[in-house]
Amino acid sequence: MTRSASVSRNTNETKIEVSINLDGQGSAKLNTGIGFLDHMLDQVARHGMFDLEVTAKGDLHIDAHHTVEDVGIVLGQAFNKAIGDKKGITRYGSAIIPLDEALSRVVLDISGRPGLEFDVEFKRAIIGEFDVDLIHEFFQGFVNHANITMHIDNLKGDNSHHQAETIYKAFGRALKMAVCIDPKISGITPSTKGSL
Repeated sequence: MTRSASVSRNTNETKIEVSINLDGQGSAKLNTGIGFLDHMLDQVARHGMFDLEVTAKGDLHIDAHHTVEDVGIVLGQAFNKAIGDKKGITRYGSAIIPLDEALSRVVLDISGRPGLEFDVEFKRAIIGEFDVDLIHEFFQGFVNHANITMHIDNLKGDNSHHQAETIYKAFGRALKMAVCIDPKISGITPSTKGSL
């Protein structure tokens, strides 16, 4: 059975539609109005092997904050819906990804408990026109609504674009690992509690 979901969210600040297939081929159709965010989401789809569609219309005349945060929220909601009852999943995932001088690590647990530890010091505040503070906002929105625990650490890096890209690639790879079905526990919830 394909694990997929679509979610829409409309507010006075943004209108967002997200579709995700956790058992996809890594294809992405992205139109958030923010080129850098589209580039990062493409990394998640390609490295996570998720099929991902994201359309967003936000109040970009103010700034990108609401759009980036809300895309994280809706992506988290779609992920949570797509993962279903979590039976048979690996549950934990981790990845360490380099890009030239930059190196980032993402470790996560599809735990049913939202939590984010974000240890990243970007070397500059803006990538093109993109405020790097919004990367934290994106991931906070995601974990809160995906109900996962995630640690993100940038271990090295001098170029903020490289730092960000390694984070999103590692996120995709770690998520791919965590959602994989483990044949040894088919039909079993991977928790001593019996639920996640």
